[in-house]
Amino acid sequence: MQIQKDTVVTLLYKVFDAKGKLIEESKDPMVYLHGGYDNTLPKIEAALDGKEPGYQVVLQLQPEDAFGMRDETLTQAIPKSEFPPGVKVGGKLSGRTEDGTEHVFTVMKVKGDKVLLDGNHPLAGMEVRFNLKVMEVRAALPVEIEHRHVHGAHGHHH
Repeated sequence: MQIQKDTVVTLLYKVFDAKGKLIEESKDPMVYLHGGYDNTLPKIEAALDGKEPGYQVVLQLQPEDAFGMRDETLTQAIPKSEFPPGVKVGGKLSGRTEDGTEHVFTVMKVKGDKVLLDGNHPLAGMEVRFNLKVMEVRAALPVEIEHRHVHGAHGHHH
């Protein structure tokens, strides 16, 4: 079966930085609903459209086509007193941006009485290379199309 709108694609992937250093490798396959549902990067969907299981590709993506450019307005220094005891570097916190939008922030540093947060994706501003291998393609279930994501093994569970 070919990858097209409303198919479920199972991929193995590796992500490298611009210098070829491995950043991340799939332990479990990534499974996503293909067809403009924002379940993966648009450039990945474009590269895989019409392909079949066994297809392999290497994609070199600029920051704007990958995880976006860094947005320094998404960095904040918050008084440590506003956090529960035990706040740790690397922790994820839900909060709001200055305009009130719900957002996830990563604790970057705890320095004195301040906690430094960053709401950028960890790979924002980086050129990255994806090595992708299509493992499986199947027709999406009607409920997956309705919910705009994959259900079941390696997908979303309700």
